Amino acid sequence: MSAAITAMPGVGVFQPVPVPSTPAPRRLHRLAEVRRQEGLTRAAMARRLGISPEEVLQQEKSLDLPLSTLFAWQRALDVPATELLIEGDTSLSPPVLRRARLLRMMKTVVSIAQRAKQPSIRRLAQVLREQLLETMPELKDAQPWPAVGKRRTSKDLGQAAFRRFADSLAWELDRESV
Repeated sequence: MSAAITAMPGVGVFQPVPVPSTPAPRRLHRLAEVRRQEGLTRAAMARRLGISPEEVLQQEKSLDLPLSTLFAWQRALDVPATELLIEGDTSLSPPVLRRARLLRMMKTVVSIAQRAKQPSIRRLAQVLREQLLETMPELKDAQPWPAVGKRRTSKDLGQAAFRRFADSLAWELDRESV
């Protein structure tokens, strides 16, 4: 409670009057933090949830979520629902951190195994994969990191530059601009 100083009606004396204070609203979940720990982008999370990336962002920023949304995230991330809630401590529990780290390592190992040209590198990746599976068998279905093509320079043209449009579309766009 904070106090405001006001004059009492009919009396020239100023007295403190209690004014109820409300705490600033705070987020009660850590959806974004767990998503990042799992190595997922908003787009990947949107695919898992069947919603748009904008909706994922909106849910991550939301101060209050329905339980159905929280449990959808729990299923999509495959973590205990309690890990998505903020309690007194804001850090993730050791088992969830360990799982997230091992999953990132496995994604890297699978990526190396798929992209390596030398048999010796592929064999080392396979040995490391087997060792990780001994530690955490549920990683067996881990997918590699998304393959990204080489970055374009400012002089390179994007794919849109090579697409052809119908002449009628160009005429329609020209008429709309007038």
